[in-house]
Amino acid sequence: MLDKSVATVEEAIADVKDGAVIAIPGFFVAGVPRILLRAIIKKGVKDITLACGCGSVVGAREECDQLVKNGQLKKVIDSYPLYRSASQGARHPFEQAVRAGKIEVEVYPMGTLAEKYRAAGSGLAAFYTPTGVGTVVAEGVITNAAPVKKEVRIFNGREYILELALQPDFAFIHAYKGDKEGNLRYRKTAKNFNHVMATAAKVTIAEVENLVEPGELDVDDVHTPGIYVKRMLKVDRPKYHVGID
Repeated sequence: MLDKSVATVEEAIADVKDGAVIAIPGFFVAGVPRILLRAIIKKGVKDITLACGCGSVVGAREECDQLVKNGQLKKVIDSYPLYRSASQGARHPFEQAVRAGKIEVEVYPMGTLAEKYRAAGSGLAAFYTPTGVGTVVAEGVITNAAPVKKEVRIFNGREYILELALQPDFAFIHAYKGDKEGNLRYRKTAKNFNHVMATAAKVTIAEVENLVEPGELDVDDVHTPGIYVKRMLKVDRPKYHVGID
């Protein structure tokens, strides 16, 4: 047996350095790797790019606020990075930093973003999608930085946009259950982007609520095979306010 569990969160993130691109899953509050996020805040890692799923920086409000306050964030990639309330967003430190140009933001349709991770996990450099054709999505990357023009091609009489795969340096994964060999199972909505990010990243680190011995997790319940997971940390089930604003 190859035991991938580690005793401390410091050991789990020991090789995360300044400038890292870190994937953090989450559908707002569900499935966000809060313990690992808090660990990089404490470690003081700088110039971080957070490659998200759907609103995980909105859902992890306290962690996001601290990253902004510490000046640790360089860029955020997400499908829902800002509050839906304009008045609340205008008061929020992250949105203030985005508006001031201190933090770069890239926005993609949720399905396109999921496919960017899935493509990276499949060894693909890019893919064509019809999503966004005829909209601002096709004109270029939606960002507060210098826009990048997207290639548009026609296949069988239909327009498609070229999107690049997204391979993070690290994926911080939150799982409901996992065995010590790295096989993971997610629970309900908390699955969201965890499984595609786990395959996409160069190094996948999982925080697990229930850590069990090999063989205790039924093979039919495995959502992420252990081959994709580098390290695992047993954590308590997090408590947080459920909401998006």
